[in-house]
Amino acid sequence: MIPVIQDFTFELFGVYFPVTSTPFVLSCCLLVATTLSASEPQTGIEGVITVSPVHGGPTRMGIPHSRAWANITFIAQKQNGTATSFTTDDQGRFRLSLEPGHYTVSLKEKKAGIGRYGPFEVDVVDGQMTKVEWRCDTGMR
Repeated sequence: MIPVIQDFTFELFGVYFPVTSTPFVLSCCLLVATTLSASEPQTGIEGVITVSPVHGGPTRMGIPHSRAWANITFIAQKQNGTATSFTTDDQGRFRLSLEPGHYTVSLKEKKAGIGRYGPFEVDVVDGQMTKVEWRCDTGMR
């Protein structure tokens, strides 16, 4: 059973509203949730970046060969030179709002040495989030 909320007021744009029922509160929560989800980026790229191999030598049964590339910063650069950086989360995921166009995505601070960490090419279409799964190669064998 949902408890009934009584004798409560809330302010919205300087106007105080009395809250006299649970359905009213639930309606307000739904309105706020709808508004917040509508403000999410609708044009850009989202996905996951992994890196492999994560250990030298042959692949071993029961030992992961790849892992999410967590907390790594990349640069998305448009052909006209406009650049935007983003950082993967602890699961290697990211979501980036971008204007439509063609982008090249590269590791922000690539050091000299072995390994291939992009660049990755992606076309961003107006009104949609382009989903990607990029795999980086450590060069470890």
